[in-house]
Amino acid sequence: MQKKSVKDLNLKGKKVLMRADFNVPLDESGNITDDIRIRAALPTVEYILSQGGKLILMSHLGRPKGEVKENMRLTPVAKRIQELLNKPVKKLNDCIGPEVRDAVNDIKEGEILLLENLRFYKQETKNDPEFGKQLASLGDVFVNDAFGTCHRAHASTEGVTHYLESASGFLLQKEIDYFQKINTSAEKPFVLILGGAKVADKIPVIENMLNKVDTILIGGAMAYTFLKQTGVDIGSSRYEEDMADTSKSILDKAKQKNVEIMLPIDHVVCDNIDEPKNITVTSDANIKTGLIGVDIGPKTVEVFQEKIKNAKTIVWNGPMGIFEKDEFSKGTKAIAQAMAESSATSVIGGGDSAAAVKKFGLSNKMSHISTGGGASLEYLEGKTLPGVAALTDL
Repeated sequence: MQKKSVKDLNLKGKKVLMRADFNVPLDESGNITDDIRIRAALPTVEYILSQGGKLILMSHLGRPKGEVKENMRLTPVAKRIQELLNKPVKKLNDCIGPEVRDAVNDIKEGEILLLENLRFYKQETKNDPEFGKQLASLGDVFVNDAFGTCHRAHASTEGVTHYLESASGFLLQKEIDYFQKINTSAEKPFVLILGGAKVADKIPVIENMLNKVDTILIGGAMAYTFLKQTGVDIGSSRYEEDMADTSKSILDKAKQKNVEIMLPIDHVVCDNIDEPKNITVTSDANIKTGLIGVDIGPKTVEVFQEKIKNAKTIVWNGPMGIFEKDEFSKGTKAIAQAMAESSATSVIGGGDSAAAVKKFGLSNKMSHISTGGGASLEYLEGKTLPGVAALTDL
């Protein structure tokens, strides 16, 4: 897919409607606790302003479900953008209507407006054509830089593109470039690392990637369902019975396609996840009755690290254990460090993996950390993202 980028647009004197992902975490006092999503949008914001664009920013925040929620207003976001750019940001109290239209008509080159939370309207997530048309009427051109929402056809991502010339911002373009390369021309050996809780969440990814990768390393709670299919005792670890046949089928398909699937050969286990009194490491892949697998063990770390070391492309989605608890985080940390030390193209698929890499202070050692967990998963599943497909073709 060859889509227009913001650099392909003539922005001078134009009202530029830009969809960003300012869905940032707030504390109880309404202060932003992590502004990474705001910072990620700034290169596109600064470029539009430098080209003489009149910038109208829009985003959602939280899940207000079509109601005005005072604690989900975008006021803290406007304040933070203002601080980061050292430039005034006018925050509006709505995203459509006469007051918004008047403010937009008054905007001058190099100025910034921020519309109120889009999801105060149910029409946003329903991709209501009239709502999309009202949003589109605010701009001359549209720039989408909100990768995290591109897997949903919403009014502000897909609806507006029916009325305006549309292009990707720098952040979205980077995401498109990395994931298209992964799906079509990744350098080999290509290693896919999957973890997290549910097998069901990752089956479409495995199905698509079996045609592209050389090795799949599986950790996290999802590994136990696969291990059970190979005759291993998994103790009281998480087991998805409804995924048993699917897991077996995946292992068979991988064998047919000559793709190596590596499962843990030892584990960190405990008797109780919330109040662990007995944390031990198993001698092999089997887990005794009454014990729960909570992380990959040191032998598994070693063989996984060896595969990572020799890879040319690595994609990681899902932690190896309950990394939020320090005593269960060693496996996830070791995988992150191995990727950081690798010379391969390393892509982190957003979500918990991105949080883990950040926790261990290794974010700047990765080639690319996706800003959208759900969107990156759908790319890895080989799906077309509505928010990307809707952009104007080159």
